[in-house]
Amino acid sequence: MTNTEEYLSGSRLFRRLRSGTHGHLVELYAARLVEVGLARHGTWRSLNVVGNLLAWMASHRTRLSNLDERMVERYLRHQRAKQTIQLDDQAALKRWLLTLRAAGTIAPASIPVCTPQEQIFAEFGDYLQAERGLTAKTIAHHLPTIRRFLFEVCPAGVSDLVKIRRDEVIRYVECHAQDWSPKSAKAMCWSLRAFLRYLHHTGLNPHALAGCLPSIRQWTLASLPTYLSAAQVQTVLDGCDRASAVGRRDFAILLMLSKLGLRANEVATLTLDDIDWRAGEMLVCAKGRQRARMPMASDVGAGIAAYLQDGRPKSSCRQLFLRSLAPHTGFASASAITMIAKAALERAGIQGYAHQGAHIFRHSLATELLRSSATLSEIGQLLRHKSHDTTRIYAKVDIEALRTLSLPWPGGAQ
Repeated sequence: MTNTEEYLSGSRLFRRLRSGTHGHLVELYAARLVEVGLARHGTWRSLNVVGNLLAWMASHRTRLSNLDERMVERYLRHQRAKQTIQLDDQAALKRWLLTLRAAGTIAPASIPVCTPQEQIFAEFGDYLQAERGLTAKTIAHHLPTIRRFLFEVCPAGVSDLVKIRRDEVIRYVECHAQDWSPKSAKAMCWSLRAFLRYLHHTGLNPHALAGCLPSIRQWTLASLPTYLSAAQVQTVLDGCDRASAVGRRDFAILLMLSKLGLRANEVATLTLDDIDWRAGEMLVCAKGRQRARMPMASDVGAGIAAYLQDGRPKSSCRQLFLRSLAPHTGFASASAITMIAKAALERAGIQGYAHQGAHIFRHSLATELLRSSATLSEIGQLLRHKSHDTTRIYAKVDIEALRTLSLPWPGGAQ
């Protein structure tokens, strides 16, 4: 029996709601809660918020058949004014709406109106996918830049696209190129260049404006990678509470980051089917939609096995790592892995680094391998770098080896 079923079997709140006017719908909602697998408090809170919503609707003499997202938002505003809202209340009401729609009690969700600007973005995305072969994730990175550009250059909306001029584009880039780092400025110009090509290609603007975008100067290999020492990495690993399910999960994730040099997205997208226990290997979804087979170190395998045996919630989801709170689904993006890494670094008291996320473990692994006499070619092969230049940046962190290459200063020591 699950925690949810155990709670429902003795819950007076559930019995009261089930004996009310909408008892059969409450039973359907309870079945959905069992399916999601909420903990006891989460189950009580979900039933409580639904009960309060029904009481609020009754006090306003509103029929249940009229319930929709707008009315739910009105109710939430009312509760926020009383400061009685909790973090998961909106999710609980979303499940209630799904239950009512599945039962045919309320109308289907209204289809959002597509504005002319959103239509342009959708067609721009189709163009990037068809002409450039970009993934949906890469296309999504373009949109914030394009939104800011149109808000400033085309305040009247889509009708002004045809009026965009060369001097306006140049002035916009000159104004915003220094808002962020050179890398971000290059990305901004990359997005604008793609969008301006699209406007000219589709006839929405008669001028070929992409060519007027300046190049942002960024020196290759100018920066140093941020890395931790082997002792600091071990301190981060030791900081995981491996007596808890969350601690075992986070420990396994940090092992993959620090021992295998996986990227955050590669960890987030791993599935149970990607691990070959007999061969001691795992199949990783690498950058550029590539699939790479990697050996799995014994300590990494032990960490994953401990999580699977005593830590991973029961779920039909095939992703390896799951959310600790219900619903027990896989992480939606690499951001969750980054946040786990940041929390682990803060827990270990490691501060003052430019990069406080998952990628610092990848840099740390490469630096440690280099100091252990591994060649740049071997490091590049482990980290799956496409270019030797990407790996070559780690040569700059081996200060002692670089000293042997320096020429003696005239009249002084080397």
